[in-house]
Amino acid sequence: MIRLVLAAGAAYVLGAKAGRGRYEQIRKTANAVASSPATKKAIEVGRQKLSDSLNTQPRLEPMKPIDDETQVFVPRDQLRR
Repeated sequence: MIRLVLAAGAAYVLGAKAGRGRYEQIRKTANAVASSPATKKAIEVGRQKLSDSLNTQPRLEPMKPIDDETQVFVPRDQLRR
């Protein structure tokens, strides 16, 4: 707990010494990075990978259709390649 208070105090002092101009510079840079299309794409890909890894249902791959109306699916990990 003491370390947290000391870290917060050090951050406050260093931030106060840097001044408002540096704060605005950091804020603008952070906003530019957060609104970047590359950042948004990376976040979306990461979320999708996390969702896929946490999904309890297996990913299904289609096999050969039996007829025009019937399609058989098998979990991806059981699919022979």
